[in-house]
Amino acid sequence: MKTIEVSVIISTYNNPAWLEKVLCSYNCQTYKNFEVVIADDGSRKETKTLIATMKSKVDYPIQHIWHEDNGFQKTIILNKATVASKGSYLVYTDGDCIARKDFLEVHMNRREAGYFLSGGYFKLPMSISQLITKEDIETQNCFNINWLKEHGLKSSFKNNKITSKGLKEKLLNKFTPTTATWNGHNASGYKSDIIAVNGYDERMQYGGEDREMGERLFNAGIEAKQIRYSAICLHLDHKRGYVTPEMIEKNKKIREVTKKDNVKRTPYGIIK
Repeated sequence: MKTIEVSVIISTYNNPAWLEKVLCSYNCQTYKNFEVVIADDGSRKETKTLIATMKSKVDYPIQHIWHEDNGFQKTIILNKATVASKGSYLVYTDGDCIARKDFLEVHMNRREAGYFLSGGYFKLPMSISQLITKEDIETQNCFNINWLKEHGLKSSFKNNKITSKGLKEKLLNKFTPTTATWNGHNASGYKSDIIAVNGYDERMQYGGEDREMGERLFNAGIEAKQIRYSAICLHLDHKRGYVTPEMIEKNKKIREVTKKDNVKRTPYGIIK
């Protein structure tokens, strides 16, 4: 049996309709030697049923890592999924991000020892998010700027993410004012580097929980490469009813300590 080279870790929580679209998009990837590990923060049985169905429909292996719903515990389930992953290279994304067919190919071609890769997403309004079908993903129509505009997408500089190729893509990656950070919706790195910093800090809740791990990777000497205009995923719209100001404040304080004390390895991660 062929050794799996890359694991795609997809976080999800009670949104099977969006997750189905996302899993369809990985069946269209030009790069094929991967598995999907679903980091499920306590979804109800509809998600479990969907994943069981999708396993027989897609041509890549799926692992479903689940724990009981006990509030926002994304960092804990991500660490469990990281441990379960079989690949030596890990791509992290979310269950509401449809990947363009070259998404994994870009991550694999740009990977480099001593670096992690930092991508972005292209945000869609709810109307287009609901409209996208399996066929639109298979034909890649949903990544066609004309198709998107026909269905109500407004003109914006951000549309360059969808249309950039070649030199323009390189220049936009180079000169974007957005800093290359670890973004939970689109980032990748070597599993050995992630294990070395002990994964995600499990005290962290919503708001910068992914950035904090990236900050420890920086402290450990790992640099970031910008692939914001190269590795493209469409972010499907959803509500964020679970966010509280307390969560944001708590996370901010943890990140301040990580930066101030040059923390490389969290004691609150994979290994306690």
